[in-house]
Amino acid sequence: MNIYLLIAGSLTATAALLHLACIYFGASWYRFFGAGEQMALMAEQGSWQPTIITFGIFSVLALWAAYAFSAAGLIFRLPFIRLVLSLITLVYLVRGLAGFTLMSTPMGRSPEFWLWSSLICLTLGIVHAIGLKKQWAIL
Repeated sequence: MNIYLLIAGSLTATAALLHLACIYFGASWYRFFGAGEQMALMAEQGSWQPTIITFGIFSVLALWAAYAFSAAGLIFRLPFIRLVLSLITLVYLVRGLAGFTLMSTPMGRSPEFWLWSSLICLTLGIVHAIGLKKQWAIL
């Protein structure tokens, strides 16, 4: 079993569950996790938009966690696993690096949001990359 992909899947699943928690707990959680004041206000006003957006993010992250768990050997083999895990790794790495450039123009989010979310994404990308490299021949 590939420990790096297990860690990557677990961290991604945790991120997915935190997005569900934002939907459940509402505006204060959107604010705490840096989703932006506009998302928090829409949630307070009962708009469905934050729920739809956040559920979409949850769905993507849950799928990504499943692919990491599949590659680690924890669950059944998913289709196109090499390609999909390569793309997931690339997205995490690019998002991690690109976020640092947004700290000076945060677009409705705080510079701290971009710093922490970028560090998290970069870490996830690196863990995915190590796990993928170690598992490549088996996949």
